[in-house]
Amino acid sequence: AGAGSTSTHEAVSLSERSEAAGADALLHISPYYNKPEPAGMAQHFRRVADAVDVPIIVYNVPSRTGRDIEIGTTVSLAEHPNIAGYKAASGDIGKISEVIERTRDQAFSVLSGDDGMTYPILAAGGMGSISVAANVRPGPVSASIDAALEGDYERARDVHHRLGPLFSALFVETNPIPVKEAMAIEFDHPPHVRLPLTRLAPESREDLADVLASLPRDAPTA
Repeated sequence: AGAGSTSTHEAVSLSERSEAAGADALLHISPYYNKPEPAGMAQHFRRVADAVDVPIIVYNVPSRTGRDIEIGTTVSLAEHPNIAGYKAASGDIGKISEVIERTRDQAFSVLSGDDGMTYPILAAGGMGSISVAANVRPGPVSASIDAALEGDYERARDVHHRLGPLFSALFVETNPIPVKEAMAIEFDHPPHVRLPLTRLAPESREDLADVLASLPRDAPTA
């Protein structure tokens, strides 16, 4: 369950409610807009992790929040017994690789938060992905990740490149606009986006439909 907030108090409340509702784990984006300093960032996540018994995944996406979670902060958070992972969406493979290197002896999983970066993150030692593309092509996305985790990087790379046009089409406008449109195309129901988000532009919808038609839903066999 996504339980993040720019307010620590609200993040704790959302976490407790999510745990009570039966969530198996919680995804926590870093506080956005108020841009806390590293000490405040660390205290925020620790306060949330102390409040619940389900595992926490820290989500770093500075392009949306306005603040990068520093490497040292992430490494220190990995020592917390209830912080189990890190969703990496900074776009900086060097920093992501350093987090992997410095936490590899911890019970801590680094996960791709950007479909286009999943293959290099896995090659650097990442453990999986929280994927946008898997909403519409779970078979091929899983096949690429499974192959990489099994050490078959040639197959993982091949499937990753096959999915490249879909990754691009799903980010032609602000996420989640394109993926909601993709779900509508696939399952024939109108997409629902709340303002200030709007429907995908018609020309982009046509391109997205063509990409989806070119990619099988099942995992590739060769």
